[in-house]
Amino acid sequence: MKIFVTGGTGFVGRSLAPALVRSGHGVTILTRTGKEEFTGVSWVKGDPTKKGRWQDALSGHEAVINLAGASIFTRWTEEAKKIIRDSRILTTRNIVEALEGGRGKTLFSTSAIGYYGFHGDEALSEEAPPGGDFLALLAKDWEEEAKAAERKGCRVVIPRFGIVLGEKRGALGQMIPLFRKYLGGPLGSGKQWFSWIHLVDLVRAYLFLLDHPEISGPVNFTAPHPVRNKELSQWLGKILGRPAFLPAPGFMLRLVLGEFGSILLEGQKVVPQKLLRAGFEFQYPEIAQALRQVVQASGY
Repeated sequence: MKIFVTGGTGFVGRSLAPALVRSGHGVTILTRTGKEEFTGVSWVKGDPTKKGRWQDALSGHEAVINLAGASIFTRWTEEAKKIIRDSRILTTRNIVEALEGGRGKTLFSTSAIGYYGFHGDEALSEEAPPGGDFLALLAKDWEEEAKAAERKGCRVVIPRFGIVLGEKRGALGQMIPLFRKYLGGPLGSGKQWFSWIHLVDLVRAYLFLLDHPEISGPVNFTAPHPVRNKELSQWLGKILGRPAFLPAPGFMLRLVLGEFGSILLEGQKVVPQKLLRAGFEFQYPEIAQALRQVVQASGY
């Protein structure tokens, strides 16, 4: 299968693209710089937030995997919110515009479990309704842009990412150095739910869905066993041989990070209902084994 990937040089793309190649797929990556960062794939230069000649390159591809989007890990000024929103909405809109219609075409358009907003201890499957905060409303609009491809006859799959755990980058790339310096611990009360997925399982889930064309719509990309933030901190501290009792006060997070700080103090208890019902087997279903693998692979 020929697959077009946006965001292919990011944290997830750097693992997903090579895995697609190893599985026998032909991969084209859209890059802003034009720099070819690894081998085995074709490269197209362009900015996905802007219409351009890159859209012509989608012709002939049977699937598009859209991973593009500016990082949310920053203080949410109005300018930052606009960048976060435009990087997702405009990119998806431009992809859908360029997609060829017809059966056999698939769009995998990334979303996030932030779609659900905050529900305390309620377990959230793909059928749960959207929330009303900034991230939830953004995810809802983002998904609506992707669903426009259905009107062209395309299959649309919307992976809703949990927190992705992988080597040296992502959430653990920021957390592990703090724990190594004896500065790690829970955020606020630590009671908020942390819905996560190991990068290996995230990549495997994409390959699984490519082989299961009967699955469409939102799919939670989270491990089957979410944990509370305090439990995550305790396991990470234990694996690194560091204490995990130094909490980050909630008021400080809100003071430093503003609205985004409040997001870190909430959380969602998300379950991957569709993947489990379809028979997907997680290689890293438990947080302890996932953290051990990442820490060992990262050389800590």
